[in-house]
Amino acid sequence: MTTYTTLNWEVSDHILTLTLNRPEQMNAFTVEMCNELIHAFDRASLDDDVRAIIVTGAGKAFCAGMDLSKEGNVFGLDESQRPTMQDMNERFSDPAIVQGVRDTGGRVALAVFRCTKPVIAAINGAAVGIGATMTCAMDIRLASEHTRIGFVFSKVGIVPEACSSWFLPRIVGISKALEWTMTAEIFNGDVAKEAGFVSQVIPSGQLLDEARKIAQKIASRSAVSVAMIRQMMYRNSAAAHPAEAHKVESLGMFYTSLADGKEGVASFLEKRPSDFSASVSSDMPPIYPWWDQAESSD
Repeated sequence: MTTYTTLNWEVSDHILTLTLNRPEQMNAFTVEMCNELIHAFDRASLDDDVRAIIVTGAGKAFCAGMDLSKEGNVFGLDESQRPTMQDMNERFSDPAIVQGVRDTGGRVALAVFRCTKPVIAAINGAAVGIGATMTCAMDIRLASEHTRIGFVFSKVGIVPEACSSWFLPRIVGISKALEWTMTAEIFNGDVAKEAGFVSQVIPSGQLLDEARKIAQKIASRSAVSVAMIRQMMYRNSAAAHPAEAHKVESLGMFYTSLADGKEGVASFLEKRPSDFSASVSSDMPPIYPWWDQAESSD
């Protein structure tokens, strides 16, 4: 797959812009969009020309949530099944569970989580339901003055998804995460910034430019260093003891110091820009990945 129906893929200067592209439906989320997003993030992980990813929406909205106009189970779930936690633990990658039980937003969030490239959400308008929760797995979130965010699940009688019960409390704290998800209120970018959910609120005409400035800074750094940092921060912050972080950091430091680390030191001493050559596809430290990959598979 090199073209998409629900997305636009555009790479320029090592920055991939993924645009949710159903503007007439306010980029409402579908099972097809789920599968295309998963493919796109996995594809970007393997593409050394991509060093940073921006996700935004076509038109006035970022993503107005699940497309509720679909027939049958609008969430794409197989109502003939009665899955158990044992099924989730033992049959996590079974196609029947993947396609019929696992929530589509969570599958996308795990694709973002396992991605080797940093992901910036340029939230250009309404981001409701899955439109809000999918951004929780992204690394940096920017809002415009038109942004409206809502974790509206309790309003429609369901629960938050897209792994947001793992990500959201880590971003804004447990109390704010509970308030937002239980009240299902919709709020603007200023409220999101005050809580630390977005880092900036930017005039809409400048939103993508600002996202690109951040992406360009990241793209100029060591791709291997960035990929390692991204997984170290997420995984080590959830470790049971700081010694677990120390183990990973020690081996990460050891191996990166033998490659791009030498160029980084040389460029500093020679007072010139760095010219990093290590690539994510072939030069990651031999300890990577240091975790069981099964939990983030599709």
